[in-house]
Amino acid sequence: MPLISSFYGVLIYIYNEKNSKHHKPHFHAKYAEFKAVYDFEGNCIQGSLPNKQSKLVEAWIAIHEDELNAAWTAWQDSNEIVKIDGLR
Repeated sequence: MPLISSFYGVLIYIYNEKNSKHHKPHFHAKYAEFKAVYDFEGNCIQGSLPNKQSKLVEAWIAIHEDELNAAWTAWQDSNEIVKIDGLR
């Protein structure tokens, strides 16, 4: 599970999950003991993060949407890990 970004204690991972239950582009976010899965539109599709961290993740998605799509494609096509800057 490659780490592609981190900010303010939030870790963002991308997985190669062909034929999985989350077939659409998504990533996994972890904060302390909390875990959530987000699509690239900013929707939490599984799990949850505390409200503050969820808002940070949603802002990060809005800023890096093109990079997220490129990272997803690279990972799904060739297992290439593309790092994305965190929030500052």
